[in-house]
Amino acid sequence: METPNAPNPEAAAPAGTSADINGRLGSLLGLIAQGDQEAFAEFYNLTSRRVFGMARRVLIDAELSEDTTQEVFLQVWQNAAKFNAAAGSPLAWLMTISHRRAVDKVRSSQSATDREAKYGANSQEIDHDSVSDEVGSRLEAEAVVRCLETLTDTQQESVRLAYYGGLTYREVAERLNAAVPTIKSRIRDGLIRLKTCLGVS
Repeated sequence: METPNAPNPEAAAPAGTSADINGRLGSLLGLIAQGDQEAFAEFYNLTSRRVFGMARRVLIDAELSEDTTQEVFLQVWQNAAKFNAAAGSPLAWLMTISHRRAVDKVRSSQSATDREAKYGANSQEIDHDSVSDEVGSRLEAEAVVRCLETLTDTQQESVRLAYYGGLTYREVAERLNAAVPTIKSRIRDGLIRLKTCLGVS
């Protein structure tokens, strides 16, 4: 099953009374449950703008809203047989799925942000203490220079800016026009290679 692309602003909105709309959507869900791709495409065309609108109201970000919309319709394709007309209308069922998906996306994004912040605070302290201090106290400058040469160019540049330039992860990222997680990864990998080269345990 190929999931349709992002919602088309020109896609037809459901026409007729609420009962007509839900009746049609209910019929389509029955066909979708049997694997009917044409029914799925029609269901998508009739409802994608509503789903995207719901996601956009919760998430604000257009790209995240498009991703969430696709996830919603993938769930519809996989779970159409679980729709229970006695529990509510097809549109209400779809909007409930949409809202839950959008809220889950918000929670997931916030959780990732929190983890990143915690990791940044911890890794900056640990990396600096375990490598920079040990290198400064235990090894000659020549050895450090020799081992720096074993790093990739991007690792060298990132490590030099962070530990010899005194820049924060964010400042290094801005200087190198790269994402903060990318810089953190470069520095972490570079420091691991330095420790191995320098024999720091």
